[in-house]
Amino acid sequence: MTASRTSGSAAAASGTSAVSSQPSFQNVLSRTASAASVSAPSTLESIFAKASQKYGVPENLLKAVAKAESDFQANCVSSAGASGIMQLMPETAKEYGITDIFDPEQNIMGGAQELAANLKRYNGDIKLTLAGYNAGCGNVAKYGGIPPFAETQNYVKKVMSYMGQDIQVPNTTYQAASASAGTSGVDTSGLANLLSAGSASGTSTADNTDFTYQDYQMFVGLIVNALKNGWDSDSSENSRSSYWYR
Repeated sequence: MTASRTSGSAAAASGTSAVSSQPSFQNVLSRTASAASVSAPSTLESIFAKASQKYGVPENLLKAVAKAESDFQANCVSSAGASGIMQLMPETAKEYGITDIFDPEQNIMGGAQELAANLKRYNGDIKLTLAGYNAGCGNVAKYGGIPPFAETQNYVKKVMSYMGQDIQVPNTTYQAASASAGTSGVDTSGLANLLSAGSASGTSTADNTDFTYQDYQMFVGLIVNALKNGWDSDSSENSRSSYWYR
């Protein structure tokens, strides 16, 4: 199926059909699936490096906290409700805009933001930063330093010890939770499979008559996105005049 248009006046004047320069639905489908695959799977190592660079937190500090908090277990949940690799509380995750607390990248980024805020609050003092991360900054203020809690004091010592070690991070690969949304906000998680299925059978996607409910959902999502933004990713005013529905 293609989404071509003709320029009515030009076609009438010349007596021939004009070929639209607008991309076909097949091309849009391919381009959208390609956009969805841009977010390559990440390893924990690469996520820690990215978080460190983005928020200015030493990478060994991030890894040491993750080691102490969950031993790098993404699905870890404490009795208090702290979750994920960096053991974030739900309210903290919400504060940092985390939509999936168990997604490794979102969780690590949230932990990095919390540590960065503490480092700024305590002028780079790592021990106070860790105490605040574990017991809350309110308790650090209340006691004028590391709170006299055995758990917090042991936590600070443990993380400081890990920081001096060569921490082995599990070589596990994760797919970012938001990757299926591509760059347009449309769920394209099944588009790549739809396209590859057509290629494998020697037919184009347009020739594939097995139109499933999942295909219908993706098709509607693409149409809605096109109505909002046009086929082209360029949303500038100049490009608006070339939207397919005008």
